[in-house]
Amino acid sequence: MKKSIKVLVIDDSALRRQTLTDIINSDVQLPVVETAADPFFAAQKIRSFIPDVITLDVEMPRMDGLTFLKTLMAQFPIPVVIISSLTQNGSNLALRALDLGAVEIVAKSEIRNTKEHLEESRIRITDAIKAAYMVPVKRTGLGKTKPEYSPVTKPDPTNPNLPIYKTTDKVIAIGASTGGTEALRYFLRNVPANSPGILITQHMPAGFTRSFADSLNMICEVTVKEASDGERVMRGHAYIAPGGRHMELYRSGAKYFIKIQDGALVNRHKPSVEVLFNSVAHHAGQNAVGIIMTGMGRDGAEGLLNMKAAGARTVAQDESSCVVFGMPKEAIKIGAADQIMSLMEMPKRVSAYF
Repeated sequence: MKKSIKVLVIDDSALRRQTLTDIINSDVQLPVVETAADPFFAAQKIRSFIPDVITLDVEMPRMDGLTFLKTLMAQFPIPVVIISSLTQNGSNLALRALDLGAVEIVAKSEIRNTKEHLEESRIRITDAIKAAYMVPVKRTGLGKTKPEYSPVTKPDPTNPNLPIYKTTDKVIAIGASTGGTEALRYFLRNVPANSPGILITQHMPAGFTRSFADSLNMICEVTVKEASDGERVMRGHAYIAPGGRHMELYRSGAKYFIKIQDGALVNRHKPSVEVLFNSVAHHAGQNAVGIIMTGMGRDGAEGLLNMKAAGARTVAQDESSCVVFGMPKEAIKIGAADQIMSLMEMPKRVSAYF
């Protein structure tokens, strides 16, 4: 990563522009910040400033963020971090922005310069910008978006005519960060309806994981939902850790359950992949498969190694199919992955384990 990353902040709130600038400037790698009150001013600045990363509010006057993003990706693609509210509309717009080419989401509630929350805000925002900088962004056509998916009719995973796994006491644990929303969409669309329970930690702020889970649930044969504290892990279900909360697996008798709790950042993240993987290593052992997907940093590497030591099968996504080859690279480096495979082959090969 280069020493200095130039950032353009686009937001119609002068207070938020100043707060973001202060937070970004607190990192030595992010000393150069310019601001724009709306996309029209931003377009003028881009011609001379040429930022490495843009932070973009999706709800603005004169031109909304999605329209600007679509134009930007068609003409002058630059990595974009979306700034969005925690409202239902804000969450949906942020997820739409990811489909249009944005690479990270930051919640407006995380842009706060109070002493109480400053460090977590600083870590979340600066890490999102650094992760976005590492993403290769390609030019798209003005009218082009990612393919639309039709809703699916979910098969009943208890249907006796469907293939039966050796045991239902199996779990799949997945960790992902930058680029993970698209990787998870591919994986979950291509696993069978009666897969073992799937637990997912995707680095995402609070308020967005429910909308993300609901959007996946519409297009996947498995049931996808935001995880709730105390619920049982069921076959044919995928559970996404709520943004801003850690998720763990625990076992009671022959059944697996989910624990959701607050806590400190672990490996600079909440939810943390490390927390999930360590709990799966402890409570599921050889009955589990661990998968570490695209993302920046090393969250989950040690946890995957612990899963391997406990007898679980462990998988790392290969470099060619990662948006950012950070987390898988760190896991591979310490010998945590039994197998390294592309995203495209992962659903079929992982399903064959059971």
